[in-house]
Amino acid sequence: MIAPVDRTPLPREFFDRPVLEVAPDLLGRVLVRTTPDGPIAVRLTEVEAYDGQNDPGSHAYRGPTARNGVMFGPPGYVYVYFTYGMWFCMNLVCGPEGRASAVLLRAGEIVEGVELARKRRLSARNDKELAKGPARLATALGVARDLDGTDACAPGDTPLRILTGTPISSDQVRNGPRTGVAGEGGVHPWRFWAADDPTVSPYRAHVPRRRRS
Repeated sequence: MIAPVDRTPLPREFFDRPVLEVAPDLLGRVLVRTTPDGPIAVRLTEVEAYDGQNDPGSHAYRGPTARNGVMFGPPGYVYVYFTYGMWFCMNLVCGPEGRASAVLLRAGEIVEGVELARKRRLSARNDKELAKGPARLATALGVARDLDGTDACAPGDTPLRILTGTPISSDQVRNGPRTGVAGEGGVHPWRFWAADDPTVSPYRAHVPRRRRS
């Protein structure tokens, strides 16, 4: 079960702030995913900030599309996208409606529903790897495209909710370049993580794909 932490849901006002304020403040918070098989929860240890149309690395840089529409909506909603033809990744929308900024949830520690996460992540060598990376986190929690547009701040039952948890102190927050982001957007030090936490994913610079001849 979740360790003794504050289980109060985070209000929408928490997310209605600039993305670079919200992102590091999410570290130590607990994301709860409710499923028919039972609840599963992760304590967030690594995130990345994306600043919409001000950020070449963001999916929303060129404006709204059918894929990224949730990012332009109210704060506190969940943006889920499909990547590399096989994985889902999960973001939390923040900032004022229309700004399209969001925080990618990169890694965390499973603190509830470990057995369920193990069944979903059979390739994990140990429990520290269950949600070590954005696709692994989404897989462990059973997050797929059908959860795109979920209101994580809605009253009552919701399949995804963020609890207050135990925020990580500012002196334990580290930041650096985002993982795998190309071009101008790759230089922003907008990846935030908990210092010395074994669930944080390794940094990988962007590697251009070779064109087929």
